[in-house]
Amino acid sequence: MKTIRTLALCVLVTMSSTTQCWADGKSRASSHAPIGMMGDHLHKQGGLMLSYRFMHMDMEGNRIGNDDASPETITTTVPNRFFGRPMQPPTLRVVPTKMTMQMHMFGIMYAPADWVTLMAMLNYTEKEMEHITFMGGAGTTRLGTFTTETQGIGDTRVSALMRLFHSGIHKAHVNLGLSLPTGSTNETDSILTPMGTRPNQRLPYAMQLGSGTLDLLPGLTYSGTSGAIDWGAQYSGTVRMEKDNGYQWGDKHVISGWTSYSPRDWVSFSTRLEFSTMGKIDGSDSRIVAPVQTANPNNYGGERVDLKFGINLLGRLDWVRGHRLAIEGGIPIVQDLNGPQMETDFMISVGWQYAF
Repeated sequence: MKTIRTLALCVLVTMSSTTQCWADGKSRASSHAPIGMMGDHLHKQGGLMLSYRFMHMDMEGNRIGNDDASPETITTTVPNRFFGRPMQPPTLRVVPTKMTMQMHMFGIMYAPADWVTLMAMLNYTEKEMEHITFMGGAGTTRLGTFTTETQGIGDTRVSALMRLFHSGIHKAHVNLGLSLPTGSTNETDSILTPMGTRPNQRLPYAMQLGSGTLDLLPGLTYSGTSGAIDWGAQYSGTVRMEKDNGYQWGDKHVISGWTSYSPRDWVSFSTRLEFSTMGKIDGSDSRIVAPVQTANPNNYGGERVDLKFGINLLGRLDWVRGHRLAIEGGIPIVQDLNGPQMETDFMISVGWQYAF
């Protein structure tokens, strides 16, 4: 935090006076992609970089496909996958209304050679979801509300970034990695049932901390620069290679394109468009049974397009040299979800990086 406060103070002094907080040099803030992206650059041989990212996402309200769906619509029209089992009504009687997710991501990058950089990332995740419970087996009478929470270590990522080419303007590299199942898939909490009881049971898939599976992480990154303008594109995928507890998350594919402008070497402003698509969950966990949409594996995945804006700051003075501070925030402009499913409202990423 001291480094972030120091860097912020330097920026304020720069904007409010003629004091030069930044020395001239070859590095530019725009040499890194927006902070919401990972695995976007390589280091020179022997180079080491430490990083911390904080990501916050807000989700509120539900939709089915492209259409908004109220809690009353969901509880009266959407069938319960588990109807016919003991204490399971014909339609959904519990509806999530709001979810927040926060991730603290700690990363390290090291380059054993100019053409390859190794990367590892560990994250600590916090999730909270609010629900409405409707009374009995039918109707729209609200019984009450409840909130479930989980927190802990998430899945760990290890990757190798391997250069394809690097000319004066253009460069590209391949990303190849694995997601290791270090996050828990056995999280439980107390819920409010339509009968008014409050049992402690296994939470739905969205509230678990990890995928439970070993996942392949392929990717390809391109970037270019000319004068004060930088641009780039990245494909990143998550391919599930096994099942755990009888299920596996759907494969995910993300394509991003960005451009940035650097009025000075120490600052750049970026705009990014991101398209993501993810499949439904394949299989199911026999211990996740509840009249709520998040317990149904078919209510996961879909397509989304996000528009994001960011700023990168690069420390150039001796006492902040090598430190970077970056922020990127965005909102979805298209959401077509396998629903009913909660929709995303906004997301923001803040990051610090230090290379030496």
